[in-house]
Amino acid sequence: MCGIAGIFDTRGLGPVDPARIEAMLAAAPHRGPDGRGTWTAPGVGLGHLRLAIIDIAGSPQPMASSDGQVMLVFNGEIYNFRELRRELRAGGAVFHTDGDSEVIIAAWQRWGIDCLPRLHGMFAFALYDLRQRTLLLARDRLGVKPLIMATLADGSVLFASELKQLLVHPGLSRAIDPLAVEDFMAWGYVPDTRSLLRGVEKLPAGHYRLLRHGAPPAAPVAWWDISFADRATGSEAALGEELLHRLHEAVTSRMTADVPLGAFLSGGVDSSTVVAMMAGASADPVKTCSIGFDVAALDETAYADRIAAQFHTEHYRRTVGSDDFAAVDTLVAMFDEPFADASALPTWRVCQLAREHVTVALSGDGADEAFAGYRRLTFHHREDQARARLPRGLRRTLFGGLGAIYPALGWAPRPLRARATLQSLALDSEEAYARSVSVTRAEARNALYSATFKRLRGDYRAETPMIDLMRQAPARSGLDRAQYADLKRYLPGDILTKVDRASMAVSLEAREPLLDHRLIEFAARLPETMRVRGTTGKWLMKEVMRPTLPDDVLFRPKMGFVTPIAAWFRGPLADAARGLTDRGTLAATGWFEPAQIAALVDAHLTGRADTSRTLWQLLMLEKSLSHLTGG
Repeated sequence: MCGIAGIFDTRGLGPVDPARIEAMLAAAPHRGPDGRGTWTAPGVGLGHLRLAIIDIAGSPQPMASSDGQVMLVFNGEIYNFRELRRELRAGGAVFHTDGDSEVIIAAWQRWGIDCLPRLHGMFAFALYDLRQRTLLLARDRLGVKPLIMATLADGSVLFASELKQLLVHPGLSRAIDPLAVEDFMAWGYVPDTRSLLRGVEKLPAGHYRLLRHGAPPAAPVAWWDISFADRATGSEAALGEELLHRLHEAVTSRMTADVPLGAFLSGGVDSSTVVAMMAGASADPVKTCSIGFDVAALDETAYADRIAAQFHTEHYRRTVGSDDFAAVDTLVAMFDEPFADASALPTWRVCQLAREHVTVALSGDGADEAFAGYRRLTFHHREDQARARLPRGLRRTLFGGLGAIYPALGWAPRPLRARATLQSLALDSEEAYARSVSVTRAEARNALYSATFKRLRGDYRAETPMIDLMRQAPARSGLDRAQYADLKRYLPGDILTKVDRASMAVSLEAREPLLDHRLIEFAARLPETMRVRGTTGKWLMKEVMRPTLPDDVLFRPKMGFVTPIAAWFRGPLADAARGLTDRGTLAATGWFEPAQIAALVDAHLTGRADTSRTLWQLLMLEKSLSHLTGG
């Protein structure tokens, strides 16, 4: 786990100032406290920050091939590097280190771009081939590791692990992309299809770019995709056995490290499954870490304690106070772009705790997307079954009309919020799912936006790319398409961004075994009844873990990391909320109607409604704009 940075001259072979590379590295020292290196040649410069995990004494970067014709900077881990090393050595490759970085170089020299599907792991790397005068930028299948790029007016392409590393370059524009603001207000994060700054882009998950001197910057090319188009055959017992095998394979392959290794343990299905697999494969007690809250309704540590006791782990826990709002500015600097997933705070806190005891921590991220564990997916699946029974025209007329007159009941449990269900049933499947996952829905956003911002945004709507993605997905059903969207957008844009930034902020490597691509591909082929059964998501995964984990861990309602932002806005952040209307960077943009924001603040402070999620978005946008523009 590391950080990378570099500059590539697409117009020719102009000099690259090593000081520019050094400045990009200096902007993110947390990504690599164990080493720093730069390399420059005509038209190219590479930089690397190292957090040593494997082959601690060796494998410095930038790394050269044995013939000096290839240079590499690499962030991540290749879990099958030993198998690849044996295959490559049999073909004549010579290795001088014991790590995985040199394997990428040899794989490129042997297979070219076809090396990418052979790499099992998480990675973002830049590989410069001196003979071909090309730079390969590549990102792993699911987007665990980030790679951010920008093309400058002089033809230089900047790339790095974090946006803050690009910001040190004086040629980078700080102009805001209004379409990214629309995206952020819809989803609570800026998806990988866009960046808050114009001219900055993120290499999509499962893509590469091959840049050449003297040629225009090439567009990203997809080298991997997930397909829900096929269905696995076999009995539940047989598929359950295969699932257990793949879970074990995914976890054990990620337990290789030359430094202390442990796991995050929330007490939920996914982290408990990972810990159970680790305990079965380890001769020593697994080190586990949990974060609790001083608000009983938000605290899950009793479940984590049970799992820790069951598997005899070396367990560490810490309680986060409900007054932890003071860390908000730290979070903003950590993420650079606005990021409104409030669980980033406890994620960062558990990473801090883990780093006190280990250098690598395994997480349970990915299973909800792969096996349909989110409640929104089970609701969507049931709504799709209802849609299939009624003609589209009747649904739009009947349910649309009923949804318009039914009271909102936003405070009530979901089964009683019939208005949302009726409105959803009136829509096509893809439109309904995009609406269900939006943080601030289209009509609410439009009410907030000023006429000025609406002109800047034009006819773009954040939901449209997601709806198009779902309609074009290699899938059979609405559930398939919703999961595909989660894996392609929500997972890299929100979940993996959160874990990468929070872990690397404390120089901790986080590994996601449940995102092993072989496990993901297996899950995508499962029949729907083995993903969702009744109101239970992740059905087959829970069934195969029943002999190992308690039922109240497997089948209790999903909680996740919850931060008490509603209480914060009625307490210590109340003044910050009021200030959104008339002071600060956000107010100066003129993008939002002050009266509409004031109405949200008043409704929340008086207790008439909980508008904290939208207020949190606006506050994060305000602080991020100040951070990025120096305001």
